Amino acid sequence: MAKRFWIRQNLLVIGALLAIYIIWGSSYIAMRFAIESYPPFMMAAIRFGVSGLLLFVSLMLTNQKPPSINEWVGAALVGFFLLVLGNALVAYAELKVSSSFAALAVATVPIWMALFGLLWNEKPTRLEWAGIAIGTVGIILLNFGNPIHATFLTGSLVFVAAASWALGSILIKRVPMPRGSMASAAQMLMGGIILSIVSILQGEKWPINPSMRSILSLGYLIVFASLIAYSAYMFLLTRVRPFLATSNTYVNPVVAMILGVSIGNERVTPLEYMALGIIIVGVVLILSFENRS
Repeated sequence: MAKRFWIRQNLLVIGALLAIYIIWGSSYIAMRFAIESYPPFMMAAIRFGVSGLLLFVSLMLTNQKPPSINEWVGAALVGFFLLVLGNALVAYAELKVSSSFAALAVATVPIWMALFGLLWNEKPTRLEWAGIAIGTVGIILLNFGNPIHATFLTGSLVFVAAASWALGSILIKRVPMPRGSMASAAQMLMGGIILSIVSILQGEKWPINPSMRSILSLGYLIVFASLIAYSAYMFLLTRVRPFLATSNTYVNPVVAMILGVSIGNERVTPLEYMALGIIIVGVVLILSFENRS
């Protein structure tokens, strides 16, 4: 019985990892297409607000317990760090920074996670540090030679986004939070509300004639990148070490590269193949410690 439960839990973890690896790896290009028509904060508000509302309503229809006031506050705090600062800032910065710079900055999430973890005495092991270091080297090599441009302000915003995503991920277990999928629903709902306010304060205007590519990309972000992948990420944060949950920051650029080859007819250089191998080694090191523990 215990073995069957262990197998089931590991299959769920593998499925959740694949979801954030593959779906979030493709979400960068979806975000870029979506903001061709929709302003960045408005796009993020629609994405998370609609996703959160759909999930919340479906859970309430199955007689799930609604969050308490303290849990709504905790969800708003986590949603602010993860979705407003951690995600929407990247979408905003993508208007002015190169994708290579964004990938390099976002890859610092596990490092920020390790630094914030020290505040709660949650230190990475030597094996995890090795995985983080090797994965970061792989990301640098993957983007070596690609155009990297950003102003000081927009470049700083991407690093703020990475640090905020790490802090929000750490806070998940340390603030009042609803159980199960209701946590994802509450965070996305509160994040969507905050993003709507930010969008209004920014003076963003509703697009008059959004392109079909932007509409379809926004729909993909709502259903797959938020409803499925974000819920999978929340599941991982409660089941595995945070450094494994954030290993997607190394894998996502690889997925984006593969999509570029298969869809955009891009070519892969020998250096990029080497970077791919190095990234795999880094992720395997992090995975190996998780298996041991």
